[in-house]
Amino acid sequence: MNSESKLFPETYEASRDRFRGNLARIQAGWPEAHLAQHTLSGDEDLTIDWIQSPATRRNEKVFLLTTGEHGIEGFVGSAMQQRFIDQYLPKLDPATTGIVLVHAINPWGMKNRRRVNAHNIDLNRNFVWDSRGFDPEINPEYDRVKTFLNPGRKIQHLLLSHLKHYLSLALLMTKMDRDEFRNATLLGQYRYPECVYYGGKDYEEETRTVIKLYRDALSQYDQILHLDMHTGYGPRYQMSLVNSVHETRSSADFVARYNYPLVVAATGEEFYAIQGDMVDYFYSIWKKEFPAKRFYSGAFEFGTVKDILDGIVHSPRAMILENQCRWNGAANETIRERVAELYQELFNPQADDWRKKALADADQAFEGILRAEGYL
Repeated sequence: MNSESKLFPETYEASRDRFRGNLARIQAGWPEAHLAQHTLSGDEDLTIDWIQSPATRRNEKVFLLTTGEHGIEGFVGSAMQQRFIDQYLPKLDPATTGIVLVHAINPWGMKNRRRVNAHNIDLNRNFVWDSRGFDPEINPEYDRVKTFLNPGRKIQHLLLSHLKHYLSLALLMTKMDRDEFRNATLLGQYRYPECVYYGGKDYEEETRTVIKLYRDALSQYDQILHLDMHTGYGPRYQMSLVNSVHETRSSADFVARYNYPLVVAATGEEFYAIQGDMVDYFYSIWKKEFPAKRFYSGAFEFGTVKDILDGIVHSPRAMILENQCRWNGAANETIRERVAELYQELFNPQADDWRKKALADADQAFEGILRAEGYL
């Protein structure tokens, strides 16, 4: 294993131990830095951990980095967080800059290698601005793809299951265009708890924990910079910087500002639309309660798909199979293992060349964003 691959942890526990072990190093620059955590209800061994500290002289700006909102994506997120701690944190000025580094927003999902939490909730569909955001009438088009996304039967034979999947998809494509299908699938839904992209009926404890951290940061600092780590959607060998739908500046403006080649907005035209997105929620707090502050929040999306067609046609297959296995089972252990492999490849690729390029993209983005926002 090369040195860069060693940044990618093998287990949730190993990742958490490494994160906690950074505290002493961080305290060399931020003497008041401390480790805090939220223990998930019902499981004392699952914790959302964060290291935070105010600036040593005056709280002018704060940098937040979050990982693992989609549990299995936390393995890549952990690598990027460690890269930041090793290479970029020492370049920040502790006198005027506070820090909040969050490990594994969704520890259950990371430990169990699922995107969702223990309640099958996609946390990035759970950050709705108010209770009306959980309206079950949101995304009525989901009903058109529900049976396709959630077959509701045991996986008896993987090859036959693949065949049925692609035949069903071909039939769907005679009734919906590509954008309709993508939006109906990915927006989020609030009616079917055992189906993919379920956003829940109320805020999850993980969501409430993170909202408090965001609100505290906005209230205590004049400038806030937040970066969140994700994997899955987007081109395999070029990380996308994904901006909130609430960001008024254009993607082209950010390409020039951050010296990063691929910036997209979370809209149906440039990426895909999301209901209950975490970064959108952070923007909403800022706009409604702290509009005078300087603020930017964005997501690093380390893509694993070949192209748009692959993202629409093939990538959902792994998610469908994984959820089907969870609720309906598989005929044998060989099928379960193969499904787990497909799912991991979609959200936590093992190839050295992918990991090397992902780290190089993160380096370029960290450098460009931190410099443009005045943190370097």
